[in-house]
Amino acid sequence: MATHTAGAADSAQHTPMMQQYLRIKADHPGTLVFYRMGDFYELFFEDAEKAARLLDLTLTQRGASAGNPIKMAGVPHHAVEQYLAKLVKLGESVAICEQIGDPATSKGPVERKVVRVVTPGTLTDAALLSDKNDVYLMAVCPGHNRRGVTVNVGLAWLNLASGALRLAEVAPEQVATALERIRPAEMLVAEMPAETAAWAPPAGTGALTRVPAWHFDVSSGKQRLCDQLDVASLDGFGAQTLTSACGAAGALLLYAAATQGQQLRHVRSLKVEAESEYIGLDPATRRNLELTETLRGTESPTLCSLLDTCSTAMGSRLLRHWLHHPPRAAAVARLRQQAIGALLEAPPHASVDTLRGALRQIADVERITGRLALLSARPRDLSSLRDTFAALPALRQQVAAASGAATSLAHIAEALEPPAECAALLQRAVAPEPAAMVRDGGVIARGYDAELDELRDISGNCGQFLLDLETRERTRTGIGNLRVEYNKVHGFYIEVTRGQTDKVPDDYRRRQTLKNAERYITPELKTFEDKALSAQERALAREKSLYDALLQALLPFIPDCQRVAAALAELDLLAAFAERARALDWNAPTFTEAPGIEIEQGRHPVVEAQVEQFIANDCALNAERKLLLITGPNMGGKSTFMRQTALIALLAYVGSYVPAKRARFGPIDRIFTRIGAADDLAGGRSTFMVEMTEAAAILNDATPQSLVLMDEIGRGTSTFDGLALAWAIARHLLASNGCHTLFATHYFELTQLPAEFPQAANVHLSAVEHGHGIVFLHAVQEGPANQSYGLQVAQLAGVPAAVIRAARKHLVHLEQQSAGQPTPQLDLFAAPATDYDDEPPCAEDRAAPAEEQDPAATLVAQRLRELDPNELRPRDALDLLYELHELATAPDAKR
Repeated sequence: MATHTAGAADSAQHTPMMQQYLRIKADHPGTLVFYRMGDFYELFFEDAEKAARLLDLTLTQRGASAGNPIKMAGVPHHAVEQYLAKLVKLGESVAICEQIGDPATSKGPVERKVVRVVTPGTLTDAALLSDKNDVYLMAVCPGHNRRGVTVNVGLAWLNLASGALRLAEVAPEQVATALERIRPAEMLVAEMPAETAAWAPPAGTGALTRVPAWHFDVSSGKQRLCDQLDVASLDGFGAQTLTSACGAAGALLLYAAATQGQQLRHVRSLKVEAESEYIGLDPATRRNLELTETLRGTESPTLCSLLDTCSTAMGSRLLRHWLHHPPRAAAVARLRQQAIGALLEAPPHASVDTLRGALRQIADVERITGRLALLSARPRDLSSLRDTFAALPALRQQVAAASGAATSLAHIAEALEPPAECAALLQRAVAPEPAAMVRDGGVIARGYDAELDELRDISGNCGQFLLDLETRERTRTGIGNLRVEYNKVHGFYIEVTRGQTDKVPDDYRRRQTLKNAERYITPELKTFEDKALSAQERALAREKSLYDALLQALLPFIPDCQRVAAALAELDLLAAFAERARALDWNAPTFTEAPGIEIEQGRHPVVEAQVEQFIANDCALNAERKLLLITGPNMGGKSTFMRQTALIALLAYVGSYVPAKRARFGPIDRIFTRIGAADDLAGGRSTFMVEMTEAAAILNDATPQSLVLMDEIGRGTSTFDGLALAWAIARHLLASNGCHTLFATHYFELTQLPAEFPQAANVHLSAVEHGHGIVFLHAVQEGPANQSYGLQVAQLAGVPAAVIRAARKHLVHLEQQSAGQPTPQLDLFAAPATDYDDEPPCAEDRAAPAEEQDPAATLVAQRLRELDPNELRPRDALDLLYELHELATAPDAKR
């Protein structure tokens, strides 16, 4: 807009309409402006070009302003949501500019105003939101010491659809972990040159929006928080010691209120998150465990997709939150598991299935409440809320009957009490089946407003009134062919044919003279005409006024609606956990103060659901058994065994039952994983560099209460470098970190580690070799594996037989060489070895010496070469099979 905005300063250069548009556009320079004109939202100039490209719209031009043609593109107002959804997915923001003036009384362009700004992080409309995913707006504010060094980073993030506000202060190196956990759709950062920024958010973390640096002022942020929460201080929320996080919160609230064009009435509390509150899961661990997204980037099959049998969208969203926020406190998990147990043992009338059936009739109260607070709730939001409140008493009784000794269920039952006054108001005010939009009418219930009922009666009973009037007037005047009619030009009238006009009463006033008739109006008919012609329009206006007043009347009940929404979400998720425990044969874990992990017959929850038969395995880690060295073939199940241990521990602390016959867990503060091979080319990191970076994070941060999964460490470099690193890392985890570790490796030299460290133990995934093939047993057994079976796995993968045979021959050569003395580390720049490189490559694959050929195989091969399969009939094929069998099994194959 640079060229046109510059011209806006000279008003004579532009039409009045364009002057108004350019003033509005100047206030939203980086945002697409949807400018309301009649039934369309129009975009102009560069906005039109951009929207046409992104939305595949037709780009036109009409007229001129300042001597330049006006480029235009538009979308119909009734379908605007689908265009907004596409733009938001592309990371764009849109300013919605509506007509607020009256076209009938406006001189010049109708007054317009931006009523809200739709951005990726401030979505509240149901059409723009995913039912099962929360959308977060985050503000990031680095905190500096007196020397200007960043000492912490303040984070504030808001779910505008629900009003949930959270704060945290983290170390700069922990920001990436926090962003991976929260996944904000939009981030607010201060405007400052990139080269002078002490801290910058990592790429790929949602849309980035820069706002003035003064928005992040800490003292202003604290005051804005106090004003928002209507408190004198933040002590009651545990935020009194926060600094940079309050600065972030101030910027966040200012931006969110500006985009909505009004107060954030539903943001009434905040939660301060501390690192010690949840089990730490770094980005690599979240990816490797595939909690809510697979390594391929899909949403299924994951732990979340397996667990998500929730009956409401609120429960599904809470499930995602719990999976990414497993509490460290075992007491929280015990309460949740106690509730699951109570639901599984509930009487039939309050069983899990009964509760889940009732929950399926419940609306998304959480998001409806958010739209209520922002005065953007639609009629069917209110009817859904009304019907939900009507269903709560019965649901509450069922939960109370199921609760037993489960205090968490008793708390939920108490919270499910609907706000009686709110429920009664909705029952009185909202029609049983309201229209989708207020503009369509039929939203306010009959009997709620006498004036509206009268206007509806006039509009709806117009025909009957005219018939009744015609009958009365014929009787009164004696004119048998008198008619009462209506047309759009002259309105309502009484028509009397010539020859009967002498019978017309004195109160008739001539309205129109025709060739064969006269048309009249009476005071009664004129009064009805005034009402009837404007009744529908006035009814819609009255209904809109009543609806707006209803939304205002519902605002005091927002805290009650939020309480009910939170209770419904938790009940739904606990019921889903109970259903999963029953359907998948999961059991309740136990917790102990002593460090350690004991799992009996554990299974990987996601893999088990994908295969016919899953081999369950035990896992024991304790003070005397800190590290398990896991060996065995690729494809043998090492990675599955490691991941299932972490997932079972995670599920236990989330509060779910677990896929194991029995499980017991000591305290766990963090879960680390170093699994798989991946590079970061954009960041300039090789596969091995990524591997070592993740290993370094584990070695620096793991504690005696951490669970660490290490898979094939050191494989990204030369053999002896990798072996040396793997050995040193394993020793450090034992000697310094003291964490519980599952360490999978193909370096068999590491299996000697238990001789030096009694806290290490060898286990292996068993397999059986059959000929040159392999059968995986997937069973974890004590002791090291005797070989890696790498060639057998390569053969299963489809590597050509010639390559397998050459590799087997070379393997024998290497084993013979190493039997005499240790093999020196190979020099990449040394001359190639020559002791067998002079042989023709894979000569044994082209033809074996005649004396080594199997005579029977030769005859069978010759016979097969002689025939044409396309000419074989079924009977001939059967005869050939018998013939080949005889050739292969004859005592003298050369006959």
